[in-house]
Formats: sequence, structure tokens, C-alpha cells
Amino acid sequence: MSNKTALVTGGASGLGYELALLLAKDNYNLILIDIDANKLEKAKNEIQEKFNSEVTVLVKDLSIVNIAEEIFNEIKHTPIDVLINNAGFGLYGFFAETNWKREAAMLNLHIITTTHLTKLLLKGMVERGSGKILNMSSLAAFQPGPLMSIYYASKSYILSFSEAIANELKGTGVTVTVLCPGQTKTSFQEVVSEGTSENKIGFNIASPDEVAKYGYKAMLKGKSVAIPGTFNKFLSLLPRIMPRNIATSIVRKIQEKNRD
Repeated sequence: MSNKTALVTGGASGLGYELALLLAKDNYNLILIDIDANKLEKAKNEIQEKFNSEVTVLVKDLSIVNIAEEIFNEIKHTPIDVLINNAGFGLYGFFAETNWKREAAMLNLHIITTTHLTKLLLKGMVERGSGKILNMSSLAAFQPGPLMSIYYASKSYILSFSEAIANELKGTGVTVTVLCPGQTKTSFQEVVSEGTSENKIGFNIASPDEVAKYGYKAMLKGKSVAIPGTFNKFLSLLPRIMPRNIATSIVRKIQEKNRD
């Protein structure tokens, strides 16, 4: 078995699963975390059938406050070489009408758990002089998002946070990459524990394996920001080349058009 270990949140499906496959192919042992026990076991079995990797699964609700510390205490004797903060979900609707419980869970997951887990595992990476972190943001991070306001804002936090610590870590042997995909054919909008409304964009949709490969290569190279797709790179620049209120209005029109 490999001495290298990677931890992937949201590793049971979608981008997390595709990233786990890439890691296993490169002979990493895996710790996969997700709330869905059945999908985790399925992912574990599929990975172990294909690759000679040891796969540990942890069933955790990553939206719970202080869950990162609970996870860290369970794995603290295993040095983590790669951390992928992938877990996340979306909530669609007017902020005045959406469910605060779901929004609080999203904020805890996207911001608190991502930040705390990074902080807890980063110290060991710096002490060893090596390590890679991949944080999952979104094309949504580059502008405000009416009708998905909390999602867009939380992804903007992940982008800013990741870029900042990537700069701090120069020369340490540890790199931080933030992946900012556009629409990807995954179930990211599924809630941590219950159903939610879903934003359905019908164009410019990438496959999860393509996005995962792009992000994985960027992580291996130590690239700070990774935006897959030429069109997505262009979209990320819209708030810089036009007034933000116009860019925000464009986002709203896109959201409204694809609401039903």
C-alpha cells in the first residue's frame, strides 16, 4: 500500500468521486467523507476493484458546527498529503423566501468546515514541508448571484480565502489550488440531509470527469486558481470589463430563464 494519503470531502459521487479515482490511480490511499453511507460504500468498492488503494470511509454531516475537529480527531494519526474540500450544495430562490436552516447549513459547510478542516490539516503539511490542498469554489465566485445569493457569496469566500493562503504558503512546499468550474453535470445541489430546489442551467455544462482532471492537474502543478473552459474564463472576467450591476443583472436573467 502507498504511504501517501488523500482526504476528499463529498467523495461519494460527482466531482469528489472523480477526484478520488484520479488519486487512487496515482496510488494514494483515500479517506472519503460524505453523508450518504450507501454511496460511500459503493464508491469504496468501485475504487478498490480498480486500484490498489486502501479506502477508508467516514459518514459525516459536514454542515454540523465543529465537525472538522471531530474528523481531525479520528484521523490525526494519519498524515494527510492531499486535502480536497469538495463537498457542497446549492439553494435556489429569493433570499427573503428561502429556508434559513438550509442556508445556515450551507454556510457552515462551505465556509466553516472548509476553513477549519484546512487549518487543522495545514499545520502538519507545513511541518513536513509538503502537501497539496484543493478547494472547490465555482464560477459563481466572481460575481453576485441573485436567486442563489448565499451560494455565490460562500463560493466567493472560498476563492478569496484560498488565494490568500496560497500566497502565504509560498516557499513552504505546500500549495493551495482553488477550482472554479462552471455548470457541471453533478448533483451538487442535493442537500446535506433533505431535498431542495435546484437551479437548472441548460447550456455550457461540463462532465465531472473533465472538470476533475483539469482541477487535479492544476493541483499537481501548484496553480492557485483553476477555471476549466475558455468560455468560463471569459465569464469570470465579466465583472471586470462591465459594471457590476450589469453583470449581476445578467446572472439574474440566466437564473430566471432556467428556473423551471
